Amino acid sequence: MGLALSVALLNLALWAALNRPVSPPDWSEPVHGFAFSAYQRDQSPLDQSFPSDAEIDSDLALLAQQTPRVRSYTSSEKPALPALAEKHGLKLTAGAWLDRRRDNNERELEALIAQAKHYPAIERVIVGNEAVLRGDLTPAQIAVYLDRAREALDKPVSTAEPWHVWIKYPELAEHVDYITIHLLPYWEGIRRDRAVGDVLHKYELVQKRFPGKPVVIAEVGWPTDGDRFKASNASTSDAALFMRDFFRAAAERNLDYYVMEAFDQPWKEATGGRVEAYWGLFDADRVSKYPLTGPVEEDATWWIKALAASLLALLPMLWWARRFARFALWGRVFFLVLLQAGASTLVWSLALPLEFYLGPADWAMFAVLVPAQLAMLSILLIHGFEFVEALAQPDWRRRFHPLASVSGKPPKVSIHLACHNEPPEMVIQTLDSLAALDYPDFEVLVLDNNTADDAVWMPVRDYCEQLGARFRFFHLRPWPGFKAGALNFGLQETHADAQVIAVIDSDYVVEPHWLKDLVGHFADPKVGVVQAPQAHREFEGNAFRRMTNWEYEGFFRIGMHHRNERDAIIQHGTMTMIRASLLQRLRWSEWCICEDAELGLRVMEEGFTTVYVDEVYGRGVTPADFAAFKSQRFRWAFGAMQILRAHLGELLAGYRLSSGQRYHFLTGWFGWFADTLHLGFSLLAVAWTVGLLWFPGAFSLPHALFLIPVIGFFIAKAAFGIVLYRELVPCSWRDVWGAALASMALSHAIARGVLRGLVAREHPFTRTAKKRRLRKQPGPIHAVREEFGMLLALTLGAIAIGFAAGSTEIESRLWQFVLLAQALPYAAATAMAWVSAHAGERAG
Repeated sequence: MGLALSVALLNLALWAALNRPVSPPDWSEPVHGFAFSAYQRDQSPLDQSFPSDAEIDSDLALLAQQTPRVRSYTSSEKPALPALAEKHGLKLTAGAWLDRRRDNNERELEALIAQAKHYPAIERVIVGNEAVLRGDLTPAQIAVYLDRAREALDKPVSTAEPWHVWIKYPELAEHVDYITIHLLPYWEGIRRDRAVGDVLHKYELVQKRFPGKPVVIAEVGWPTDGDRFKASNASTSDAALFMRDFFRAAAERNLDYYVMEAFDQPWKEATGGRVEAYWGLFDADRVSKYPLTGPVEEDATWWIKALAASLLALLPMLWWARRFARFALWGRVFFLVLLQAGASTLVWSLALPLEFYLGPADWAMFAVLVPAQLAMLSILLIHGFEFVEALAQPDWRRRFHPLASVSGKPPKVSIHLACHNEPPEMVIQTLDSLAALDYPDFEVLVLDNNTADDAVWMPVRDYCEQLGARFRFFHLRPWPGFKAGALNFGLQETHADAQVIAVIDSDYVVEPHWLKDLVGHFADPKVGVVQAPQAHREFEGNAFRRMTNWEYEGFFRIGMHHRNERDAIIQHGTMTMIRASLLQRLRWSEWCICEDAELGLRVMEEGFTTVYVDEVYGRGVTPADFAAFKSQRFRWAFGAMQILRAHLGELLAGYRLSSGQRYHFLTGWFGWFADTLHLGFSLLAVAWTVGLLWFPGAFSLPHALFLIPVIGFFIAKAAFGIVLYRELVPCSWRDVWGAALASMALSHAIARGVLRGLVAREHPFTRTAKKRRLRKQPGPIHAVREEFGMLLALTLGAIAIGFAAGSTEIESRLWQFVLLAQALPYAAATAMAWVSAHAGERAG
C-alpha cells in the first residue's frame, strides 16, 4: 500500500511542479485600451454569424471594469457599437475593415464616417487593418481612403499596420494624423523574456522615424495557447509575464496602446492557425485567463486533473502492488509509475476540450485518438507487465525441466508428421532424425495432405518403406480440413496402445532424447500438453534467415515464459505432445487455420494443465523468403481472430479458465491489435495529410497534445522490446536490431490478418514455403507492394507538410515525426524483402 500511495503522491507533486506559479509584477491599474471583437465562442464572420447587440453590450459592460478605451475593426457589422460604448463610458477608436472587395470598402468607410460624426465617444478612427501587409491594398490605394476620411472628419485618422510596414512605406505617414502600429513579438519569434524590450525598441524606431506624429500601439499582446513560433512559446504563464511587464513599462513611458485582444476569438483559427484563437485576456466564455495581480499558474485547474488521475490509478495500483509483491522493488515501482502515467495521460487527453477551442477537424481527431489512446495505454501496460515480470524476479516461478527417468514402462508415443508439397529431401532429413530417436516405443505417421505432384510425395513414401514398420505413410488426396484434417485422419490410424501423441513439422530435425526427456511429465494425470520451443537451423550464413530466426526466438524466450507463469501457453503445431486419450476426444478443429493454438485453449478449458520446457529438442528451417514469412504471420493472425471469436464467451464470462488464462488469451494478441491500429492510423494520417494540403481551410494540424502520447507509445513499446531481447535472448546487438526489423516488417501482414479474421469465418490454409520454393519466388517489390505504397504515401506526406506548413512550428514537426514513425514498419518490410531477395541460399 505504501508504494501505491507514494506513487499517487508523486503524481500530485509532478503536476504541481509542471504548474509551478510564476510571479510577474502586479498590475492593479486600468488597462489603457483593448482591441475588441465581440464574436462569441460559436460565432464567425466566415459563416455570417454575428454577435447580437445584447452580447456586445454585455462584453462592453465587462470591459468597462478594466479599461476606459476599446478599439474596433469594423463599422458596418456592428452599427450599435458606438452607442453602446457611450452607454458604458468607453472611448472608442473606431475601425473600418478594408480588403480587396471595393463595394465592402465603400460600405465600411461610409459607416465609419457617419458614426464618427454622430457619436462623441469615437475619439479617433483607423481606416484599414493590415491591408497593406496582407497585400489587399497598395499604399497608394489605401492613401485614397485615408484622404477621404480626413477630409470628411475633424477627428484623427490613421491606418493600422505592423511596425515594419511603416518603415518600408514611410509615404503612408503623409496621409495620417497619427501612426498606428502593431507590435506582436510572438510573431517575430522573440523569446518572452526579451519581448518587452523588443516592443519598446521597435516603438522607438518608429517614433524616431516619424518625429512629428503621435504613435499609437493598436495591438500588443501574447497568446496563451497554440503553436510555438521560433523562440516564442504560446502559454498562459508567458502571456501573463509579458503583459504585466509591458503594462508597467508602458505606464512608465506613458504609451498609448491597445491590448491584443479583449476576448479569445476561436473563429480566427480557420484563417490564421491555431494560435490566433488565443490572444484574449478573457477566454471565449468571458472568463479571465490569468490574474493581473498575484501568482499565475499555467493551468489553474491542474490540481483537479492531478487528483482525478491519482484517484483513477489508486485502486489498480493498490491491487497490483499487493498481488505482485514478490517482484523486485524497482519492478514494482516501475509498473506502478507506468499505471499512474497512463491514468494521467488519459485524464490529460480527456480534458483537452475544456482547455482548447476544438473545431470540427479537431473533434474528429479527438474522437479517433481518445479511443486509440485507450488502446495504446492498454497495450503499453500489457507490455510493461511482461517487461517487469521477465526482469524483476530471480527466475520464472513455473519453470519446467526435462524428466529423463520414467518409472515403469515408457508410454507408447505416436508421432504425427503432416506435410503438403514439401521438398522431399527436407522431409527425409526429418525422418532420419526420427529414426535416430533414443526411445523404445514409438511410431511415426507421415500424413501427406493433398500434394499433387507425384515427384514430391512418392520419394517420401518410398523412404518410409525403407525405414521399416515404425514408419507409416499416408497420401491423402483429395482430403478436407487442411492440416487439421490430415491430423484427424492420423488419429484414426494411431496405434491403440499410444498414450501420447507428438506432432512435429516436416522440416524439423529432432534430438535423439526428445521423447525420453519429456514424456515423463505425463505421469501427472493433470498434464494435457507438453510443449518445447520452436528453434531453427541453417540461418547463420544468410542475413534474411538470421533475422527471422531471432525474431521467432523472442517469443519462446520471453512471451511463452510470461504466459507459462499462469498456465496459458500457446500450443504450437511442432515439438508438442498431447495426452492421446484427450486428443482422441477433442480432435483437431478443421475450421481453424491455427488448429494447434485452438486445441491448446480447449485443453485448458477441459481443466488440464500445460507444461513448457524451454530446452531445444528440434530445429526447423525458417521461411524461404519474405513472402513466405508474411504469409505465415498472416495465417497466425487470422487464426488468432478465429479463436478469439469462437471462445470469446468463455474468455469474457466463462468459468472453466483461470483469470490468468483469460487474461493472456484476451490480451496476448493485443500486440497484433496494435499493428491493426497502426494500419488504421496510417491510413487516417495519409488522408488527413491530403486534407491539410488540398483543403487547408477544413483541416488543421492535429494538436500537439494529441500527438505527444502517440509518440510516447511508439518509443516506450520499442524500448520494452529491445531491452527484453538484450537481457533474455542469447544474441548480439546486431541480432537484436535484426529481429526488431523483422518484427516491424510483419506489421502490415498482421494487421491484414486481424482485419480479415474479424470479418471472415474461413480462409484457406496456406503452406509456409521452407528451405526452397517448389514454385517461382515472388519478386521483392511484388511481395511488399502494399507496404511500399504506404511507405511512399507517408514519406511524401511528411515532405509535403514540411514545405506547406513549414518546419518551425512544433505541430508541423510533430506531425512529420508521426508520419515518418508510421512509415517505419513499411520501410522495414521493404528492406526485408530486399534482404530476402539478395541474401542468397548460403547455409550456415
